[in-house]
Amino acid sequence: MIACCRPLDASSLSDDEAEATAGLFKALGDPARVRIVNLLATSDEPVCVCELVGPLGLTQPTVSHHLKKLTDAGLLVREQRGTWAYYSLDEDALAALGGLVAARKPRKENDRVRPAA
Repeated sequence: MIACCRPLDASSLSDDEAEATAGLFKALGDPARVRIVNLLATSDEPVCVCELVGPLGLTQPTVSHHLKKLTDAGLLVREQRGTWAYYSLDEDALAALGGLVAARKPRKENDRVRPAA
């Protein structure tokens, strides 16, 4: 479970909050990991690592490495079934992640920060 994070539009973030939030984005910073999250999000049941190898076009050890990174970040739940590990999304973690970047009320046009000319 994710033990952080204040929304990015909070008035300020502590160093610990910023570091924890960066860790989540780092875990999602690899296209293979984003695809894993997508595959798990579209599955009704936990998915065996062996079922991810083909769709990702990666070797089993590489898929397992990415799954470990996502699990360590608190985004996935791992369930051991005999010799196989099955993965699913941690719904609470995803809700917290969604809260980080939830749409906020847009600023008025004249309130927007503009780059210096």
